[in-house]
Amino acid sequence: MPQAKSVFILPPSNSELERRLNVRGQDSDEVIAKRMSEAKSEMSHYNEYDYVIVNDDFDGALVDFKAILRAERLKQDKQAVKYKGMLDALLAE
Repeated sequence: MPQAKSVFILPPSNSELERRLNVRGQDSDEVIAKRMSEAKSEMSHYNEYDYVIVNDDFDGALVDFKAILRAERLKQDKQAVKYKGMLDALLAE
């Protein structure tokens, strides 16, 4: 998908990620340990993404995510298509 943008959401720290996994109460200690190990490997690829959000506060992370969506919608190429008629009229004469 050439127009797709990727967003990597990071925890604020490894200890916070582990705390969140434990608080959920869905996984055994072994599963959490495995997920923590996999997470470190996955997080090493953050630089392969278009955007990075640190989820230290859910509401703040959501605001950041919505800002990315809005910015992508406002890019010149998308706006030029959306407002072609208006732009043509503005630039006429």
